[in-house]
Amino acid sequence: MAPMPATTQMPLLFCDAMLASLARWLRAAGYDTSLAPASATDRAVLDTCRAQSRIVLTRDRHLAAHAGVCVHARLLAADRLDAQAVELTAALGIDWTRAPFSRCLLDNTPLHEATEQERQRVPPRARGLPGPFRACPLCGRLYWPGSHVRRMQSRLQQWHALARSTSPPG
Repeated sequence: MAPMPATTQMPLLFCDAMLASLARWLRAAGYDTSLAPASATDRAVLDTCRAQSRIVLTRDRHLAAHAGVCVHARLLAADRLDAQAVELTAALGIDWTRAPFSRCLLDNTPLHEATEQERQRVPPRARGLPGPFRACPLCGRLYWPGSHVRRMQSRLQQWHALARSTSPPG
C-alpha cells in the first residue's frame, strides 16, 4: 500500500464496483469520486488510479494487496454504509459537509448554477424554492433543494457529527 499523498486538497477517490453506493454519497459530499464499472479488472482499476493519482477504495483484499507502491489503496473493513463513512473520516479526513451537492451524483461532473432555461425544466411546484438550483453540464441533470436533498443533507450531517464524536481527542 502506497503512503497517503501529502496534500491539503480534497483527495481524488476511486471506488470499486462493490462500493457504488459509497461513491454516490462521496459525490454528494463534494468529493471527486470515480466508480469502476462492474466489468473492470483489478489491473484496469489500478492503472486508472495510478494515471489519475486517485486513492482506490475497496473491500476487496486481493485488489488492495495488488495496489503496490504506486497506488494508495484503502481497504474498508466495514460492510455497512454508515460504518464506511466513519471509517473514511478517520482514515482520510473525509468531511461530509465540506462541499455538499457540488458534483453530479451520476457522472461526477462539477455542477454549475442552473441557467434560467435549465430552471424551466424544474417541476413547477419546486421552482419557488429558494435554491440553489444546479445543473450538470455533462448529462443535464438538475438539482434543487427538495425533500430528497434535505434527507441526504441530514445524513451527511449525521455522518459528520458521528465521525467527530468517534474520533480520538487531539
